[in-house]
Amino acid sequence: MKKIEHIGIAVKDLEASNAIYEKLLGVSSYKKEEVVSENVMTSFFKIGQSKIELLQATSKDSAIHKFIEKKGEGFHHIAFSVSDIEFETKRLISEGFKPLMEKPKKGADNKLVMFFHPKTTGGMLVELCQEIK
Repeated sequence: MKKIEHIGIAVKDLEASNAIYEKLLGVSSYKKEEVVSENVMTSFFKIGQSKIELLQATSKDSAIHKFIEKKGEGFHHIAFSVSDIEFETKRLISEGFKPLMEKPKKGADNKLVMFFHPKTTGGMLVELCQEIK
């Protein structure tokens, strides 16, 4: 693990939330991107080395929609930057962490991603991210 890559926040209204975070952070979103495979629209903010990802569901089938229905808007996941996502995935599985997918896949912000179940990570949804070269 290299660093915390970003913090994911589930929101109902991406544009309204963008306005809030622009005021809060004093910067504009640097990127908006739809991740069709996950049924979400994302918006990224960067301050220093830290990034925040806002996630809005684009369908009721989205994990974000289900999360908001169950828990409301707010903190959704923490993502860690890794150099070798295949290695880290195998390592975490060998340590007893349960993956939520069979293998890493393309996510937002030019990253390969892999998620691990909160029941095995102390209650926190954990994402691994590797820059796609």
